[in-house]
Amino acid sequence: MNLLKINGTMKLRDFIEPLAEYFNLSDIEINEMYPSGNGHVFYDRISWALSYLNMAGLLDKPKRGIYKINEKGISLLDTPEKVDKYIEQQLEKREPARQKKKTTQEQLALEDSSSELTPQEKLYSSFSNIRKSIYTEILNTILTKTPVSFEKLVVLLLQKMGYGGEIENSGLVTKVSNDGGIDGIIKEDVLGLGRIHIQAKRYRIDNPIGREEIQKFVGALAVAQSNKGVFITTSYYSKGAIEYANNLNGSTTLVLIDGKQLAEYIYDYGLGMQVEQTIEIKKLDADFWDSMKDDE
Repeated sequence: MNLLKINGTMKLRDFIEPLAEYFNLSDIEINEMYPSGNGHVFYDRISWALSYLNMAGLLDKPKRGIYKINEKGISLLDTPEKVDKYIEQQLEKREPARQKKKTTQEQLALEDSSSELTPQEKLYSSFSNIRKSIYTEILNTILTKTPVSFEKLVVLLLQKMGYGGEIENSGLVTKVSNDGGIDGIIKEDVLGLGRIHIQAKRYRIDNPIGREEIQKFVGALAVAQSNKGVFITTSYYSKGAIEYANNLNGSTTLVLIDGKQLAEYIYDYGLGMQVEQTIEIKKLDADFWDSMKDDE
């Protein structure tokens, strides 16, 4: 509000530079995007802050996108420590019925949530927490299935990710009795000249894959005369395993997918998943509203 007191009226974008300087933000922090890629976090925080100040009656908007501090806002600047409490009280007055209907559990949830987060940031945070819980559920479910079922799952996943393209029967799970260290194969072309070989290990989440397992798989790739391999596990890889895979010569390409990445791929590509709920968030179409004449 001090900026508005000094400058009179300001547009939202006019707050970015002085506030970034005041909070000593880096270029990375200023330009940080939401996980969806839809909008800048810092810009959105400024927008919500101005909206709250406006709803609390401390700022006026003489025109769309223009902000001006009013007399109430100026007087409240004399006691800045009271601003947050005043805004909270004014917002509660706007929705008294909603406040009365809140259960004790909801009130505790609100108190636990960070007051520094905007509603959009809280939404993304909740979404992220939901995804993480589903990732855990995916891995726990896989661990209840047979090793052969897991091998079939990873072949289906790679096909879902686009490997094998439109080729009929592009995915193959090898026979358990004679797999030669190869659990599955993806044909990349009709003639089968290009192939991706797969190793799938359904290990407990706390049981890591070591360097020796990766070396054995690379040996199996050499026997199969293949230079493309994907090692997939429900657990994780030791430091030695990762270093070995990263230091392979250029003739062999090996991709390691751990449990976390596996769960993310299954979720993102919708393998064995169904949409539970879709939330649509809309914002004002600036071109539409700017085409309308402002009240003088």
